[in-house]
Amino acid sequence: MRTTLTLDDDVAVLLEKARRAKGQSFKQIVNEALRAGLVQMGAPGRRRHSFKTRHADLGRCLIGSLDDVSEALAAGEGETFQ
Repeated sequence: MRTTLTLDDDVAVLLEKARRAKGQSFKQIVNEALRAGLVQMGAPGRRRHSFKTRHADLGRCLIGSLDDVSEALAAGEGETFQ
């Protein structure tokens, strides 16, 4: 099949490097790259391993409400909040 293909500059550079390294024609390199890419795109995605975070009990909250910023700052700085 004959078709016109417009390549981005970075892709053209990579194809040319591969062509020189393998000593193959441009057509062969493009077909090889497309085959490998299409096979990879069609392959099922790798399963991700579940990630679990260990928990730690920090005890009860020492401040009545974290909504009150001044209370939280006063407790953090060691001042007695009134």
